[in-house]
Amino acid sequence: MKIYKTDEIRNIALIGNAGSGKTTLAEAMLFEGGVINRRGEVTSKNTTSDYLPIEHEYGNSVFSTVLHSFSNNKKINIIDTPGMDDFRGGVVSALHVVGCSIITVNTPHGIESGTETAFRYTEQAGKPMIFVFNQLDHENVNFEQTIDQAKSIFGNKVTIVQYPLNAGAGFDSIVDVLKMKLYKYPKEGGKPEISDIPADEKDRAEELHNELVEMAAENDENLMELYFDKGTLTEDEMRQGIKLGMIDRSLFPVFCTGAKLNMGVGRLLEFIANITPSPNEAVEVPEINGKEVKKGDGAPTSLMVFKTTIEQHVGEITYFKVMSGTVKEGQDLIIAKNGNKERISQLFVSAGRNRDKVDAMNAGDIGATVKMKDVDVNNSLSEKSAGYKFAEIKFPTSRHTVALKAVNEADDEKVSESFQKLHDQDPTYKVEYSKELKQMLVHCQGEYHLNTLKWFYNNEFKLDIEFEKPRIPYRETITKLSQADYRHKKQSGGAGQFGEVHLFIEPYIEGVEPKTMVSMNGKDQKLSLRDTQEHPLAWGGKLVFHNCIVGGSIDARFLPAIMKGIMEKMEEGPLTGSYARDIRVYVYDGKMHPVDSNEISFKLAGRNAFSTAFKNAGPKILEPIYNLEVFVQSDRMGDVMSDLQSRRALIMGMGSERGYEKINAKVPLKEMYKYITALSSLTQGRGMFSLEFDGYEKVPQEVQDELLKAYEAEYEEA
Repeated sequence: MKIYKTDEIRNIALIGNAGSGKTTLAEAMLFEGGVINRRGEVTSKNTTSDYLPIEHEYGNSVFSTVLHSFSNNKKINIIDTPGMDDFRGGVVSALHVVGCSIITVNTPHGIESGTETAFRYTEQAGKPMIFVFNQLDHENVNFEQTIDQAKSIFGNKVTIVQYPLNAGAGFDSIVDVLKMKLYKYPKEGGKPEISDIPADEKDRAEELHNELVEMAAENDENLMELYFDKGTLTEDEMRQGIKLGMIDRSLFPVFCTGAKLNMGVGRLLEFIANITPSPNEAVEVPEINGKEVKKGDGAPTSLMVFKTTIEQHVGEITYFKVMSGTVKEGQDLIIAKNGNKERISQLFVSAGRNRDKVDAMNAGDIGATVKMKDVDVNNSLSEKSAGYKFAEIKFPTSRHTVALKAVNEADDEKVSESFQKLHDQDPTYKVEYSKELKQMLVHCQGEYHLNTLKWFYNNEFKLDIEFEKPRIPYRETITKLSQADYRHKKQSGGAGQFGEVHLFIEPYIEGVEPKTMVSMNGKDQKLSLRDTQEHPLAWGGKLVFHNCIVGGSIDARFLPAIMKGIMEKMEEGPLTGSYARDIRVYVYDGKMHPVDSNEISFKLAGRNAFSTAFKNAGPKILEPIYNLEVFVQSDRMGDVMSDLQSRRALIMGMGSERGYEKINAKVPLKEMYKYITALSSLTQGRGMFSLEFDGYEKVPQEVQDELLKAYEAEYEEA
């Protein structure tokens, strides 16, 4: 295969709602470019993209697929991405490395929730965008209505470059107002007959052409002057203006296709080759240390890894973008994260499962290699002289969490190893083992994402797993002063055990001075603060330990043991076994035995005295509270607000942003289980939310009573 220069390369991502025809469009693009000689179909499970068994079973994309095609002596790299929002990691990673995005619209369905979501991702990435109104050969197509809907949602930047003449079952003609030509296709699709626009369409085409000329001219002062002088622009001048408008995101061209019959696809490829920005013109991934990254001849080689897959009989395949210079087979590069050397043993250009070997690839191109030992997604590699490190892909935060465990405990290690393989392919899957909750927690994007995880365990890894509701990381604390003493005494032949501890506990409040006198049960107790230790706790809050022993009632060498016993009980709170926090302890008296006292005796005495005092100190359970931000269409506000109130949410404010109503609230984590599913149902998939930890607050008494009953029942069962 020819080695393409940087200005001969175009990189695009196909994004949009599930079912809008991205994979079918990609298949037609490959056919038009001569990469394949026969178009597959999603229903026949023989497309170049969507080639994995799970994608055949689901009937839609699960992972992004790297493809390529050709047009006008340009190489067009294509990344076909999943349409379901649960698999949005593939969309985000694709947009990170391409120069332009194509949003496919299922025209009979209009602008769907996935269309809006795809647009938001392009907005966040700042990437140029083309709307492709697809499936114009289906029944119930209303092109004008969908255009009006798109302009209402995305603004007047939505600009018609093409419109269909006879959308519907008999669709075969497209009017192109950039070229001012009619494209008429054979009944079964293929190469069009290009002719003049019919007389009865001339006025409409001229009007849309003039709108396009104005939109193009607005993006450059020189073009605007030409437009004022001549009243129009040439096709080349329009191309220049359209490209500038796309890069600036002030113009979103609309194209028309019937991808299943390969209608309009060749012209779309031609537009991509002629007008979308090359890697020399596109906004590229920045180098995080501020180094200048040159792409031209003689520039040092650098790559960025944006995707990995694992295939049977091949192993791990690493997909990268050449960020600078020329990468060659057999070249050694340095991994930025650790300084290790990695050899590029082979270079491939990908078309789904099919890969063609090449000797070299220039800056801006997208390729693949195999047998890399220490390279993951987001790794940067470069020649030692360059030392580049590129900005990482910011994958979406998790929206759904469950506990995962192997049905057979003997498979625990295999479950963890297998999860890592899946995480490498989809970094939006995350796992952690919570020592506190004694659960393996899986963080993902939603229930469909979770079901996909289970599919892989059952079908690829041959492991039985099950999901459980995750436990909540509660905290325990106290609300008032309390006193307790405990004597540990044990005698069983030989040396015995003896230790007695008297202590007070009270809530620790930042900035409040410790007590020097305590009144309780009609008695006053003076406290001599001989030593203070502050222990910031790993799980939040503090334990403050005061040594108030006078007269040697407890030897100083036993105080660390008392502290250890108290800390053990802090790690396993007296109410529900949750971590305790924000407590001040005064050890003021006790007794010891000259022979039988030892560290274990005082550890147990301190632990039990603390536990007793805790239960009498107005103990309260604290729950994690999160800041919730919800975006919802205005007609669904009432339903979403009612649902939030049922989840004990405290509404903090409301407003409008990007055409959506925004709700800010504080909500307990306990009430957010499966919220992604509920919100999707309430908003027809259009709602969005984000969560951020805020702090801990006391649970209502009725919730505390429920938690205590549940803990007691679990304890008795155990």
